[in-house]
Amino acid sequence: MNTIMRVNPTTRRRTLSVLLALSASAGLALPGTALAQEPSRVTFSPPPISWGACPKAEPPYPDPSPRAECATVEVPVDWSKPDGPRTGIFVARQRATDPSKRIGVLLSNPGGPGSSGSDSAFYADDPVGGYGPAMLQRFDIVGFDPRGVGLSQGAQCDETISESIPTRPRNAAEFERLRTLNGRLAQSCIERTGPLAAHMDTESVARDMDAIRAALGERKISFLGHSYGTSVGERYARLFPDRLRALALDSAVDPEGAGAERYLTDASVTADKALKRLAAWCEKDPACALKGQDVIAVTDRLFARADAGTLLEPGPEGPTQTKVSADQLSGLLTRAFLRWNPEWAAEQLAALRSGTGQVLLSPDGPELTWQLVLCRDNDYRIRDWAHYRAMLDRVAKAAPHVRYNAQALDMILGCQGWSMPPKPRPDRATGALPPVLVVNAALDAATPLPGAQRMARAFPKSTLITVDTVGHWLYAGKDMKKVIDTYLMSRKG
Repeated sequence: MNTIMRVNPTTRRRTLSVLLALSASAGLALPGTALAQEPSRVTFSPPPISWGACPKAEPPYPDPSPRAECATVEVPVDWSKPDGPRTGIFVARQRATDPSKRIGVLLSNPGGPGSSGSDSAFYADDPVGGYGPAMLQRFDIVGFDPRGVGLSQGAQCDETISESIPTRPRNAAEFERLRTLNGRLAQSCIERTGPLAAHMDTESVARDMDAIRAALGERKISFLGHSYGTSVGERYARLFPDRLRALALDSAVDPEGAGAERYLTDASVTADKALKRLAAWCEKDPACALKGQDVIAVTDRLFARADAGTLLEPGPEGPTQTKVSADQLSGLLTRAFLRWNPEWAAEQLAALRSGTGQVLLSPDGPELTWQLVLCRDNDYRIRDWAHYRAMLDRVAKAAPHVRYNAQALDMILGCQGWSMPPKPRPDRATGALPPVLVVNAALDAATPLPGAQRMARAFPKSTLITVDTVGHWLYAGKDMKKVIDTYLMSRKG
């Protein structure tokens, strides 16, 4: 059974009561075919963790809490060869402050991919960005840097190749150049990093997480994943369902490995709806820099000017001589709707319209870690230039006012020509899963709601909470933090 709730950000009491009932219910068996040789049961026994002091942070970041302790867990580079070469996974921990109330271990992943997971333990007791006192009392907070990331053995590539890659190909020749250079970049990662570069996929990260569980001596763990971290949680549940006590997924990635067009369409339609939400806000709020204007019409005219080559970057005293392309405008709109900051979004559009002010025009292109991880997790391959152009045309019809979601297109184009091909999802192991909590914004341009709905349907018993807002990473807000914490602390089992 899947439970779906839509909540207004100001209405929480009923949500909390439902979650308390959910957390007390028994785990259900995950449906799936019994395997003759279950792929999750790789024979590998890490030694117990030997904890020590954590390294000092590099400025401007503060040093880890004095309560934090750190270690490295050695795991196989290639989990299909458990006796083969090893790589180190950096792990940090803050132990529960009240042993008498301790529930167990909470592991987390902050997303990215490419973000440092050890930070969640380094700063777990930070009064602003950390966990609340009740969570700190009840859980050992454990974070880890995924393989190839942060203080784990890092991946090395020839990033000068990226500088020559056409991030928005304009013709068939540029599309082929994109694929060729992406292939060269992937090969440079293998040459400089070794076999690890081909094994940074999320299944391998989930297996690393189970090695951490074993090294901690824990029978079960609780997990909190944000954004890409929800993929880590889903893979862990697929591989090790009976080793999860609780699973909370915040801003969920589509677990079905959607192809390029569905992913780009979902993300672009979400950004288009967010622009309409901005327009509705501007009609009512005097703080809007475009108050009294038709925001949709203003945006459409900006795209028309960009297409004509007459949209110029604004300056403090008027337009500069630097042209703003339609691709840059799509990128600006995407960034504006990754977080709900309507005042800033309206100011950006108003500055472009008037030619006076300052706008944030960031370069296009994927993060290298995205390519190393997501191109192995997802089949985003596009057949050729004609297929690419037809796909963009269809997406622009579905999302006519933003044209496309730039972050999603960055990820898709980053996988064209990538020489480490997509890896099939692991078979689903048998075992009892706890009820799962999934939360997502209704208008999340990074992890669109349709993907979160598919994530909730991937589990036999789940609750999907949809918050009627624009944004991403809902745990950053105190309301959703309370809801998620209640689930994590109240789950029985």
